[in-house]
Amino acid sequence: MTLDVSRRSLLALGAGLGATMLPGIASARAPKLGTQAPYFHRFMVGGAEVTVVSDGPLPLGDPSGSFLGVPKDDVQKMLTDNFLNPTNVVLEQNAPIVNIGDKLILFDTGMGTSKLFGPTTGRLQKSIAEAGIKPEDIDAVVCSHAHIDHIGGIVDANDKPLFPNAQIYISQADLEFWTDEGKLGSALKDFIVHARKNLLPVRDRIVFFKDGQEFLPGVTAMAAPGHTFGHHMFMIQSEGKSFAFLGDLTHHAVLLLERPLMEFAYDSDPKMSAQTRVKMLTMLAANKTAVMSYHFAWPGYGHVVKAGDGFRYIAEPMVMTL
Repeated sequence: MTLDVSRRSLLALGAGLGATMLPGIASARAPKLGTQAPYFHRFMVGGAEVTVVSDGPLPLGDPSGSFLGVPKDDVQKMLTDNFLNPTNVVLEQNAPIVNIGDKLILFDTGMGTSKLFGPTTGRLQKSIAEAGIKPEDIDAVVCSHAHIDHIGGIVDANDKPLFPNAQIYISQADLEFWTDEGKLGSALKDFIVHARKNLLPVRDRIVFFKDGQEFLPGVTAMAAPGHTFGHHMFMIQSEGKSFAFLGDLTHHAVLLLERPLMEFAYDSDPKMSAQTRVKMLTMLAANKTAVMSYHFAWPGYGHVVKAGDGFRYIAEPMVMTL
């Protein structure tokens, strides 16, 4: 006996099955999870293992309030041309933890308890836990400068040190400027309050570095003033490989690279900062040095290349095996 099934009958059968199965399929649809991957990423530089942890996104709002000296329409076009929101600039906060030699070193610490820039910041301790690192295992906390979003996570709400076994490294100029009680009545009040809260309780643990000094194994300070007068970036070297942690040399991978002389509202000396930015980016591009920026899109690791009168950032692909 043979079964003769025509194309038309098969289509009719399929339609009938679909009608009977659709209700079941609809009821079996998986719910939306509303969760994201843990906020850490690892890569190797020579023999050093680098774990990038996040303090969470930091929104600045309307770019015209922060990026100055360029027409607002130009800034918005630069953002839209790069598929970025033209009305709300959002920075990341990428803090590298470098396991190098016999030291575990954290660079910068996020906003901590301050919500000056909204509720999405302050997750550094959570990110560190997600990465499987214990705060008590951190040997050194290196601060690029003393702004609120870089030193905010040194102590908790009760002024207890969050990295109990770490020495704190910062420039003397920044410590003295941003903990100055006499500035509490100025426009810098919020920054002064937060710096005093986080730095004064650990004053006996603070060690100063100088420009050009290798103050930790494989870590050399490089003065980059302007954003603050004591702002530094750092060259991290291991087994012949290196990368530069830029701190706040440049806050945005489009605006302050394509137009490096653009001024940034949070700079202590915007013109000095712009000149420092051009000088350092020119050196990094010429040497093809890998860079990591605290505020670039997650995880903030790649290279800068010269492009006309400015620069372009090329993100390093994330490698998911070590």
